Formats: sequence, structure tokens, C-alpha cells
Amino acid sequence: MRPDIHPEYDLVVFRDKSAGVAFLSRSTLSSRRDLPTVEWEDGRTYPVQDVDVSSASHPFWTGKARVLDSEGRVEKFRRRYSR
Repeated sequence: MRPDIHPEYDLVVFRDKSAGVAFLSRSTLSSRRDLPTVEWEDGRTYPVQDVDVSSASHPFWTGKARVLDSEGRVEKFRRRYSR
């Protein structure tokens, strides 16, 4: 690998404000200098990135996903295209 061409890969806090959840992970976002910072549970300061959706607020992972009526669609298709 060529030196000095890759972004920093360091710890960043991702915060889902809609669910009130934050988690610490590694990302290349740490190379951006315009990110705000937050003090984490370990007492150290990390850059923070706000996200719209995470596993804590996504309907699929929270169990609030809608179930579609797939049987009704199949029957409608068969009625329309049956011979």
C-alpha cells in the first residue's frame, strides 16, 4: 500500500437520536475535522456522527415491520391472467 493516501480509521460514536441510542465503532469518518465531539462512557472524547436509522429504530429490527398480504396478490394475479 502506498503511504499517506488512506484516510484515518479510528473510533467514532454513531448516535441515533430517534431511538436515543449511541454506539462506538470504527470508521474513516474520524478523518473529518468538522464533526462535533462527545465524551463517551470511558471518559475519552470521540467524534460523533448522527444517523437517521440504526438497528434500534429500523422497523425490520424492532419487529414493527408491516406484513404484506402476499396471498391476495397471487390470487389477484391468477384471476387476471388465468385462461
